[in-house]
Amino acid sequence: MLCEMCGKDVERTSRTRIEGSVLLLCSNCSRFGVVLDPPPAAVVAAGGRLRRPPASPGPQRGASRRSEERDVFSDMGELELAPDWGRRIRSARESRRWTPDDLAKRLNEKRSLVLKLESGNFHPTDALVRKLEHHLGVRLRANPETSP
Repeated sequence: MLCEMCGKDVERTSRTRIEGSVLLLCSNCSRFGVVLDPPPAAVVAAGGRLRRPPASPGPQRGASRRSEERDVFSDMGELELAPDWGRRIRSARESRRWTPDDLAKRLNEKRSLVLKLESGNFHPTDALVRKLEHHLGVRLRANPETSP
């Protein structure tokens, strides 16, 4: 077995906790942490043969947590940025009688970004789309099948 700290090929390793991490370490390296389970002592059986004690049984059936594969894209909606998102931003801003500076301050962004968004020269991130929708009260995302 290989020691996970020094890389030596050793006969036995023990599980050792070092600064919150549990590693399989040789006896030399295990002195740097707290040994969780010492290496099993060899037992001399009748006839002079070395015999190890039986291993502890594994987790009971159903007791272990299984990680299920999850498709992160299925959790996301089928919404995409609407084709006229720049016009929607500008008309919502103007209907509230805000200047680009006012909107920029509310979004905690620069005025130049607001102007680029309205002209359609800058594709916003998902977080920025959420902020815009929240502050302007307008939907910038649409279902691709229903969009013209």
